[in-house]
Amino acid sequence: MADQAFVTLATNDSYGRGAMVLGKSLRHHNTTKKLVALIGPQMSEPCRSVLKEIFDEVRLVDVLDSGDAAHLAMIKRPDLGVTFTKLHCWTLTHYSKCVFMDADTLVLANIDDLFDREEFSAAPDPGWPDCFNSGVFVFRPSEETHGKLLQYCTEHGSFDGGDQGVLNGFFSDWATADISKHLPFIYNLSSIAIYTYLPAFKQFGGNAKVVHFLGKTKPWSYSYDSKSKQITGNVHEATTHPTFLLDWWSLYSSAVVPMLQEQYGDEPIRSGSVEDESCTSLEQAEAQLSSEERKKNWEQGQADYMGMDSFDNIKKKLDSFLK
Repeated sequence: MADQAFVTLATNDSYGRGAMVLGKSLRHHNTTKKLVALIGPQMSEPCRSVLKEIFDEVRLVDVLDSGDAAHLAMIKRPDLGVTFTKLHCWTLTHYSKCVFMDADTLVLANIDDLFDREEFSAAPDPGWPDCFNSGVFVFRPSEETHGKLLQYCTEHGSFDGGDQGVLNGFFSDWATADISKHLPFIYNLSSIAIYTYLPAFKQFGGNAKVVHFLGKTKPWSYSYDSKSKQITGNVHEATTHPTFLLDWWSLYSSAVVPMLQEQYGDEPIRSGSVEDESCTSLEQAEAQLSSEERKKNWEQGQADYMGMDSFDNIKKKLDSFLK
């Protein structure tokens, strides 16, 4: 239907590349729905141009210029700026129903059947299954709902500092009211959850329709050799299954990089490039994590189960402590 759309948000060039891959993956699996990208003012012109080629609609959103209600809310709660930006998706009232998808998701199969679901449908979060993960959700655009969400933000804030806390607070009966609004986990397979219950991943992972690259290290943070088709960076310590990373990079290098090269011409593609030397390796990312950040990641269910927080490493620390 022409009045239904997949919606994503990219506030900068790095997430813009994620959005490009998401859009291409939706097209690759023959979606019949419109594709909409909400973008931030920091995005470069070449990235905007590529997004306009992939998406049916690219809309610039800026919290400070989004109208009185949002402006007042921003003054009261400047800490929730990015959250307000995501909530703009409810203002897309020329669509009757939408599916929001974070820019760090990748579609592995056709998911148009999600439009058979009602607001507010989402998959459980692996860190706390009575909460939904806000990386993929079904919603109905509505100025009234948008206004109520902004009001909720200013009055209650967010228990996790981001949009997931706000949305779980606002749609607080998701866990108990209607099981039909619980999306199967295969529609939002959080990459960090793969290793927490490996037998289930082995049993059901082959049916995954959407993979969500949670955590600080995103697919575009790696480097990729297009000739050998290998990812560089210590992928074996990643909290993401290597197969999904390869899927992301394969699509990025074959379908997105040529479009970016056309826009940039002789200039280097700075972020997320196949040849980008500034890509963060996992060792660097781990070194940059303070103990406070690691603690926060643990609390949010984002422990690095294959790296610093692996069973072997924890056992070594416990052994040395007990000695």
